[in-house]
Amino acid sequence: MKEELFNVQREIEKIQNEFDFDYVGVAFVQSADRRFELRWKYVTGNQSDRHQRLALQSGKGIAGLVFKTGKPMFISNADEELGGEDLYNYPIVVAEGLKSFGAIPLYKYNRVRGVLLAGYRTDGRLKAEVFREFQEWMGPQFGPFYSKEMVCE
Repeated sequence: MKEELFNVQREIEKIQNEFDFDYVGVAFVQSADRRFELRWKYVTGNQSDRHQRLALQSGKGIAGLVFKTGKPMFISNADEELGGEDLYNYPIVVAEGLKSFGAIPLYKYNRVRGVLLAGYRTDGRLKAEVFREFQEWMGPQFGPFYSKEMVCE
């Protein structure tokens, strides 16, 4: 019996439906020769195709910060918490108009290989308790990538 391949696009669509997110995206790290560049490979609920042009280095933007630290990032109100003039440092937030979101690292073989970002286009819609519930739900749901044992709070 052949094992079914993990379909990232199908899984993020399930996530979007389960939590009624406006946007869900997965960025994967490219090879070391590209200086660990992160690119948004899978998205659902996107307003445009600008995500395809975004390339981030480790430590830059949401994906870069989560990749570098290996820890989740939760923002309830982007305008207040990130500051209006600092939003240019978070291109996916601007491109998709995200106001309330969370991002988690995706681990494989004890290393961060990607970042999953899920959010809303409304301030304060993602609450801390919902983000915790989302992280717990992700454990068994996202196939070989997410290992919540690797994430210490």
